[in-house]
Amino acid sequence: MAAAAAAAAASVASQAQAVLRGRLCDQAVVHSALRSSPDTNYSKLKYLVASSVSEACNNSVLLLGPRGCGKAAVRFSFLVYSSAPLSAVFSDAGVVFDEMCQWAIYDFTLWIRLNGMLHSDDNCATKASSDDNTEFMIDMLRECGLAHKTIIFVLEEFDLFAQGKQRLLYSLLDAMQSLTSQAVVIGVSCRLDADQLLEKRVRSRFSHRKLLFVPSSVDSLQRLMEHLLALPEDSPLPTKYVREYNARITSIFNDKKFKGILSSLTDADATTSHILRFLVVSYMDIDSGLLSMQSFMNALSSMQRQPKMDSLQDLSILELYILVCMNRLEDKEKSSYNFITIMKEYKSVQDAYKTSDKYSHTVCFRAFEHLLDRELISFADNRGRNQALEYRPVKLLISSRELAESLKLNTTCPAVLQKLLDRERYM
Repeated sequence: MAAAAAAAAASVASQAQAVLRGRLCDQAVVHSALRSSPDTNYSKLKYLVASSVSEACNNSVLLLGPRGCGKAAVRFSFLVYSSAPLSAVFSDAGVVFDEMCQWAIYDFTLWIRLNGMLHSDDNCATKASSDDNTEFMIDMLRECGLAHKTIIFVLEEFDLFAQGKQRLLYSLLDAMQSLTSQAVVIGVSCRLDADQLLEKRVRSRFSHRKLLFVPSSVDSLQRLMEHLLALPEDSPLPTKYVREYNARITSIFNDKKFKGILSSLTDADATTSHILRFLVVSYMDIDSGLLSMQSFMNALSSMQRQPKMDSLQDLSILELYILVCMNRLEDKEKSSYNFITIMKEYKSVQDAYKTSDKYSHTVCFRAFEHLLDRELISFADNRGRNQALEYRPVKLLISSRELAESLKLNTTCPAVLQKLLDRERYM
């Protein structure tokens, strides 16, 4: 009986993992939060394009913001997963995609995607949709307008199109001034001043609409994780299990330790794609079929593995002392320090904690040279090559988080080093 129960639990856990992985890989699920509020950039872009199509008018807009802040997510979600109010205009039944030319045809729209890294050359850009030149584009706008079909140009890396003579932008925006054309130009750029790069003749024909994107906050990323890791009530899994699983997830997200894990996860990269690579589902407890705080900690450790971590594992106690002293000097915002400064810090640690780990100057210098050879530390600059090594400025090549993690994993590490790196947060 016990074996059968364990097998059933493992089967349910495997099914839950499959459901969760499907949600993480389904762009519609990931980006569904974009459509939840009328104040989102998705809703604003949707309204702009929908009104342009329904009213047969021309428009242009710029999506501006740093990489990883959601510009591509908004475009993707808007193009493929139009919600009910817009699906009356864009019929999913009539969509056709061409992977080579990057275009899609709906019942009432033609989407053309150009990238400034590939098509910023004026002649090359127009050939992305035809073998003819700019005249073809103008004729296409006219014919589509007469057929009551709106052309939507998506110009990736818009700032690159603004280089040179800007002939493509001028021809496109100038053709949109005619009464017969129906088009929308969506420019996408990481440069917030992209519109200022336009020539006067091009700027005068641009609509001057801009949607600004900012990096996601920690709170919004937590809401995204809650959305992705929660099991839907209508899933094929047992109702009792789904409720127990979702209750456990809610409990974890309300735990203070989870806030530290999420903060650590987003320190280096706070983009949605980085969150999707957070493989916590792989660390689900198969026996219980539930996620735990340890699951999140293991997933975080797998993402934080760095090549230098292996080098840190077999260091001597003295070498760890040197690294900790360098980290303390950097915390004190020392703009420049060398081996002599490190030894003074080492002596102050010995005096403060009355440690028995005392080594001669010569032994310490050999350990210092070994750290240089292992490329865990390096010289701060190339100046002073004629100076003795003791006096050349140095810097750490590892983060305090990596150092703290290596101290935890080192079974011979003195307790005093752990105290020196205690940050009152999860490392």
